[in-house]
Amino acid sequence: MRKPEDAAGLWTGSGDRHADVRYGQRRKNFTLFIPSKNKAVRGSNALKKKSVNTLENMRPGFFLDAMLVRGLEPSDLYSVTADSDILADSARKHFVTVPEYVISIMRNRPDSKQLTPVRVITFRRDDLLPYKQDLYDSEGNLETQVTYADYRNFDTVKYPSTIIIKRPLEEYQLVLTVESVQQNMTLTDDQFQIKIPEGTPIQHLE
Repeated sequence: MRKPEDAAGLWTGSGDRHADVRYGQRRKNFTLFIPSKNKAVRGSNALKKKSVNTLENMRPGFFLDAMLVRGLEPSDLYSVTADSDILADSARKHFVTVPEYVISIMRNRPDSKQLTPVRVITFRRDDLLPYKQDLYDSEGNLETQVTYADYRNFDTVKYPSTIIIKRPLEEYQLVLTVESVQQNMTLTDDQFQIKIPEGTPIQHLE
Protein backbone atom coordinates (compact mmCIF):
# COMPACT_ATOMS: atom_id res chain seq x y z
CA MET A 1 0.00 0.00 0.00
CA ARG A 2 1.31 3.45 -0.92
CA LYS A 3 0.92 6.49 1.29
CA PRO A 4 -0.29 9.85 -0.11
CA GLU A 5 3.20 11.25 0.43
CA ASP A 6 4.45 8.82 -2.25
CA ALA A 7 2.37 10.44 -5.00
CA ALA A 8 3.64 10.68 -8.57
CA GLY A 9 2.09 12.28 -11.60
CA LEU A 10 2.28 13.48 -15.18
CA TRP A 11 1.06 17.01 -15.79
CA THR A 12 0.40 18.40 -19.23
CA GLY A 13 -0.34 22.07 -19.84
CA SER A 14 -1.63 23.60 -23.05
CA GLY A 15 -1.83 27.11 -24.41
CA ASP A 16 0.45 29.54 -26.21
CA ARG A 17 3.40 27.96 -24.42
CA HIS A 18 2.70 24.25 -24.42
CA ALA A 19 4.75 22.43 -21.82
CA ASP A 20 4.89 18.73 -21.03
CA VAL A 21 5.67 18.60 -17.32
CA ARG A 22 6.72 15.41 -15.55
CA TYR A 23 6.59 15.53 -11.80
CA GLY A 24 7.21 12.94 -9.11
CA GLN A 25 7.87 12.87 -5.41
CA ARG A 26 9.29 10.30 -3.08
CA ARG A 27 9.43 10.53 0.67
CA LYS A 28 10.98 13.92 1.49
CA ASN A 29 12.04 15.12 -1.97
CA PHE A 30 10.50 15.88 -5.35
CA THR A 31 11.65 16.09 -8.96
CA LEU A 32 10.15 18.25 -11.71
CA PHE A 33 11.20 17.86 -15.35
CA ILE A 34 10.09 20.13 -18.22
CA PRO A 35 11.26 18.55 -21.51
CA SER A 36 10.22 21.50 -23.69
CA LYS A 37 12.53 23.80 -21.71
CA ASN A 38 15.22 21.17 -21.08
CA LYS A 39 15.01 22.03 -17.39
CA ALA A 40 14.74 20.04 -14.17
CA VAL A 41 14.03 21.10 -10.59
CA ARG A 42 14.74 19.17 -7.43
CA GLY A 43 14.00 20.10 -3.86
CA SER A 44 12.52 19.28 -0.50
CA ASN A 45 8.80 18.55 -0.18
CA ALA A 46 8.74 20.90 2.81
CA LEU A 47 9.42 24.56 2.05
CA LYS A 48 12.40 25.65 4.14
CA LYS A 49 13.07 29.07 2.64
CA LYS A 50 10.54 31.22 0.77
CA SER A 51 11.51 32.50 -2.66
CA VAL A 52 10.54 35.82 -4.23
CA ASN A 53 9.30 33.69 -7.12
CA THR A 54 5.98 32.43 -5.74
CA LEU A 55 5.91 29.49 -8.18
CA GLU A 56 9.04 28.10 -6.52
CA ASN A 57 7.16 28.00 -3.21
CA MET A 58 4.62 25.53 -4.63
CA ARG A 59 5.72 22.19 -3.20
CA PRO A 60 4.06 18.73 -3.41
CA GLY A 61 2.41 19.11 -0.02
CA PHE A 62 0.68 22.24 -1.30
CA PHE A 63 -1.25 20.24 -3.91
CA LEU A 64 -1.66 17.16 -1.74
CA ASP A 65 -3.29 19.15 1.06
CA ALA A 66 -5.63 20.76 -1.45
CA MET A 67 -6.65 17.58 -3.26
CA LEU A 68 -7.10 15.43 -0.14
CA VAL A 69 -8.80 16.14 3.16
CA ARG A 70 -6.43 14.64 5.69
CA GLY A 71 -7.47 12.83 8.85
CA LEU A 72 -6.66 13.97 12.36
CA GLU A 73 -3.19 13.67 13.87
CA PRO A 74 -2.94 12.25 17.42
CA SER A 75 -2.11 15.70 18.81
CA ASP A 76 -4.93 17.52 16.98
CA LEU A 77 -7.84 19.12 18.80
CA TYR A 78 -11.09 19.88 17.03
CA SER A 79 -14.54 21.40 17.38
CA VAL A 80 -17.69 20.85 15.31
CA THR A 81 -20.31 23.54 14.80
CA ALA A 82 -23.55 23.55 12.85
CA ASP A 83 -24.02 26.51 10.54
CA SER A 84 -25.70 27.45 7.27
CA ASP A 85 -24.72 29.26 4.10
CA ILE A 86 -26.93 31.27 1.76
CA LEU A 87 -26.35 30.63 -1.94
CA ALA A 88 -27.87 32.28 -5.00
CA ASP A 89 -29.85 29.94 -7.29
CA SER A 90 -29.52 31.70 -10.65
CA ALA A 91 -31.80 29.22 -12.43
CA ARG A 92 -34.71 29.78 -10.06
CA LYS A 93 -33.72 33.38 -9.28
CA HIS A 94 -33.83 33.08 -5.52
CA PHE A 95 -31.58 32.32 -2.56
CA VAL A 96 -31.16 28.89 -0.98
CA THR A 97 -30.15 28.13 2.60
CA VAL A 98 -27.62 25.28 2.76
CA PRO A 99 -27.11 23.63 6.18
CA GLU A 100 -23.49 22.74 6.91
CA TYR A 101 -21.08 21.40 9.49
CA VAL A 102 -17.81 23.23 10.20
CA ILE A 103 -14.89 21.29 11.67
CA SER A 104 -12.10 23.43 13.12
CA ILE A 105 -8.81 21.61 13.74
CA MET A 106 -6.24 23.13 16.09
CA ARG A 107 -2.96 22.30 17.82
CA ASN A 108 -1.29 23.54 20.97
CA ARG A 109 1.66 25.85 20.54
CA PRO A 110 4.82 24.36 22.09
CA ASP A 111 5.06 25.13 25.83
CA SER A 112 1.81 27.09 25.70
CA LYS A 113 -1.91 26.69 26.24
CA GLN A 114 -2.59 28.78 23.13
CA LEU A 115 -4.24 26.96 20.25
CA THR A 116 -3.11 27.51 16.67
CA PRO A 117 -5.53 26.85 13.78
CA VAL A 118 -4.48 24.11 11.36
CA ARG A 119 -7.49 23.57 9.09
CA VAL A 120 -11.17 24.47 8.88
CA ILE A 121 -13.29 22.09 6.79
CA THR A 122 -16.87 22.80 5.78
CA PHE A 123 -19.26 19.96 4.89
CA ARG A 124 -22.77 20.17 3.53
CA ARG A 125 -25.16 18.39 5.86
CA ASP A 126 -27.28 16.85 3.11
CA ASP A 127 -24.46 14.74 1.60
CA LEU A 128 -21.57 15.17 4.11
CA LEU A 129 -19.16 16.05 1.30
CA PRO A 130 -16.48 18.70 1.92
CA TYR A 131 -16.84 21.79 -0.25
CA LYS A 132 -14.45 24.20 1.48
CA GLN A 133 -11.15 23.86 3.28
CA ASP A 134 -9.00 26.61 4.81
CA LEU A 135 -5.40 25.76 5.68
CA TYR A 136 -3.18 27.79 8.01
CA ASP A 137 0.59 28.07 8.35
CA SER A 138 2.53 27.47 11.57
CA GLU A 139 2.01 31.10 12.61
CA GLY A 140 -1.77 30.89 12.27
CA ASN A 141 -1.99 32.85 9.00
CA LEU A 142 -4.56 31.77 6.41
CA GLU A 143 -2.30 30.24 3.76
CA THR A 144 -4.59 28.34 1.39
CA GLN A 145 -8.32 28.43 0.61
CA VAL A 146 -9.71 25.45 -1.29
CA THR A 147 -13.15 25.10 -2.88
CA TYR A 148 -14.43 21.70 -4.06
CA ALA A 149 -17.10 21.86 -6.77
CA ASP A 150 -18.92 19.81 -9.39
CA TYR A 151 -18.77 16.45 -7.63
CA ARG A 152 -18.91 13.49 -10.03
CA ASN A 153 -18.96 9.72 -9.71
CA PHE A 154 -15.58 8.37 -10.83
CA ASP A 155 -16.08 4.62 -10.93
CA THR A 156 -17.29 4.06 -7.34
CA VAL A 157 -15.72 7.23 -5.94
CA LYS A 158 -17.43 10.60 -5.65
CA TYR A 159 -14.81 13.32 -6.12
CA PRO A 160 -14.87 17.01 -7.11
CA SER A 161 -14.14 17.57 -10.79
CA THR A 162 -13.15 21.19 -10.09
CA ILE A 163 -10.78 22.27 -7.32
CA ILE A 164 -10.10 25.99 -6.85
CA ILE A 165 -6.98 26.86 -4.85
CA LYS A 166 -6.46 30.41 -3.59
CA ARG A 167 -3.26 31.62 -1.92
CA PRO A 168 -4.20 34.94 -0.28
CA LEU A 169 -0.71 35.72 1.06
CA GLU A 170 0.87 35.29 -2.37
CA GLU A 171 -2.13 36.69 -4.26
CA TYR A 172 -2.71 34.04 -6.90
CA GLN A 173 -5.28 31.37 -7.73
CA LEU A 174 -5.16 27.96 -9.43
CA VAL A 175 -8.03 25.94 -10.90
CA LEU A 176 -7.55 22.17 -11.20
CA THR A 177 -9.82 20.09 -13.43
CA VAL A 178 -10.08 16.40 -12.54
CA GLU A 179 -10.80 14.16 -15.52
CA SER A 180 -10.19 10.71 -14.05
CA VAL A 181 -9.92 9.05 -10.64
CA GLN A 182 -8.79 5.44 -10.22
CA GLN A 183 -8.45 3.58 -6.97
CA ASN A 184 -6.49 0.53 -5.79
CA MET A 185 -4.12 0.62 -8.76
CA THR A 186 -1.01 -1.55 -8.80
CA LEU A 187 2.00 0.76 -8.48
CA THR A 188 5.68 0.00 -8.95
CA ASP A 189 8.74 1.82 -7.65
CA ASP A 190 9.74 3.10 -11.10
CA GLN A 191 6.45 5.04 -11.31
CA PHE A 192 7.74 7.23 -8.48
CA GLN A 193 10.98 8.11 -10.28
CA ILE A 194 11.48 10.80 -12.91
CA LYS A 195 14.33 10.11 -15.32
CA ILE A 196 16.30 13.23 -16.22
CA PRO A 197 18.40 13.04 -19.41
CA GLU A 198 22.13 13.44 -18.96
CA GLY A 199 23.30 17.03 -19.35
CA THR A 200 19.99 18.60 -18.32
CA PRO A 201 20.48 21.67 -16.07
CA ILE A 202 19.06 21.01 -12.61
CA GLN A 203 17.85 23.77 -10.30
CA HIS A 204 17.92 22.92 -6.58
CA LEU A 205 15.36 24.49 -4.27
CA GLU A 206 15.56 24.68 -0.48
